[in-house]
Amino acid sequence: MPRARATLDGTVLAESDNWETVEGNIYFPPSAINKALFTPTDLSTHCSWKGDASYYTVTVGDKTFPNVAWYYAQPYDKAKNIKDYVAFCQFTLRRHC
Repeated sequence: MPRARATLDGTVLAESDNWETVEGNIYFPPSAINKALFTPTDLSTHCSWKGDASYYTVTVGDKTFPNVAWYYAQPYDKAKNIKDYVAFCQFTLRRHC
């Protein structure tokens, strides 16, 4: 598996050799994210087959990007391989694989 990296404004948000792809989104394991840049938010959305997603706001320098990352803390069985893995809104970042 090639190494995947997510960057925003030149800052690495996540990088890993072990990731999952679901519906065109790369999901990074929790150990791969730069946790200092992430703040949990109150936003939650529901997917009929993955479950309820929770979101993070990302801060890079003096810029804040609300709700640009999400994860499934308690995914349904069909999505258990992405439990706690983090994905990013595509329009906000660059993916490198």
